[in-house]
Amino acid sequence: MELLAPAGSSEKLRYAYTYGADAAYIGLPSFSLRANAENIDDKLPESPQTISALKGERKLYCALNIYFHDVDLGALNARLDRIAEYPFDAFIVSDIGVLPTLKKRFPDAELHLSTQANCTNREAARMYHDMGFSRIVPARELSLEEIARIKDTVPELELEVFVHGAICLAYSGRCLISKWVADRSANRGDCAHSCRWNYRLALEEEQRPGEYLPVETGETAAGAFTTLLSSKDICMIDDLAALREAGVDSLKIEGRIKSLYYVAVITRAYRYALDHPGDPNPFREDLFAVSHREFSTGFYFGRDDIERPTTESYEQTHLFLGSLEEPPREIHPPRPEDTSSNSPYNHRGWSKPVYVNVRNTISNDREIELISPALPAVVFHPGDFHLFSLEGNPQRQLVNQSSGFIRLRADRLAGGAPCPGWLLRRRRDL
Repeated sequence: MELLAPAGSSEKLRYAYTYGADAAYIGLPSFSLRANAENIDDKLPESPQTISALKGERKLYCALNIYFHDVDLGALNARLDRIAEYPFDAFIVSDIGVLPTLKKRFPDAELHLSTQANCTNREAARMYHDMGFSRIVPARELSLEEIARIKDTVPELELEVFVHGAICLAYSGRCLISKWVADRSANRGDCAHSCRWNYRLALEEEQRPGEYLPVETGETAAGAFTTLLSSKDICMIDDLAALREAGVDSLKIEGRIKSLYYVAVITRAYRYALDHPGDPNPFREDLFAVSHREFSTGFYFGRDDIERPTTESYEQTHLFLGSLEEPPREIHPPRPEDTSSNSPYNHRGWSKPVYVNVRNTISNDREIELISPALPAVVFHPGDFHLFSLEGNPQRQLVNQSSGFIRLRADRLAGGAPCPGWLLRRRRDL
């Protein structure tokens, strides 16, 4: 089965591939249901050639999954030459009105049907295949039994299903709540995630005007509210064999507007599960490290669990601190000026200084963990690492949204010297 990871930006695309994705999906501005992701556009520094080199032999799919109005069709036509510069292997489509344009301009690209198109049965799947779709993402409300029937009916049609991430309350994602309460349309790619907010609801009986019966399920800092509209997240890492048995071809991770840390650790966990079926997964616990709602298995094994709302807004065991990267050209790693044995610059027993793009404050008095593509997290206690400013001066901390350098104790680095693409985090309870 293919492992398909989200890429809300070219940076996240790199992490998706680095941490084990066979394929990734990314959007285009104005045509994607994740309008607030960076997506690919003329403003990004990465050229189509850079994206092609990053992609290599792996696959890259383009999300064109809004519902198009006539004005959108005109805008798409104006962007076709630019889109053609990128190495897209397929287009993910909700609106069949764009098929003539895509078939004519990109005859060699595959067409994938978005889950937004709400394909719920085998005859609809057969029809979409006859129209030219090589793959469909069935409606997420289907059970594994229903998915297997589609595969049995149209075996040449590839099936892609969501295995991890957020699910919204609305049927096949067709939600109006965000538009009503925040004037941001989910069906135009601008969802405010209004379903995840805490609400205070009340019932007023017709014959008793002014008498309100509260609907409350939990306490927050502001009082009693309910999460009635918030669905549980999906997690299928323990049930990949059942998906394979049902005929699933591609496992899709949700999350184009989530962090590169999310993309990396979730992709890594599912990569291991696919490559080592039946073995204990050393990366499974990382699924709980990132921000998530209660997990469920969606609709695959029945509706009882997923049709109950989550009782917790978000859970998260770790805080993402930053990523190790190649420094910008104008910035150079600190040079050892003091080679005494007690100096933090002394290279003996320590890694070379590595550039850190800081996402949350890193302090030298708090334990940190190092994340790499293939090894479990390595813990570094205070004293096991040193922080430096861009000028090479020792620092007590590197603050949020800054950058600097870090050196790590070499005897803690069983996987070799830290590399660009590795990540830092810490437990939230420290």
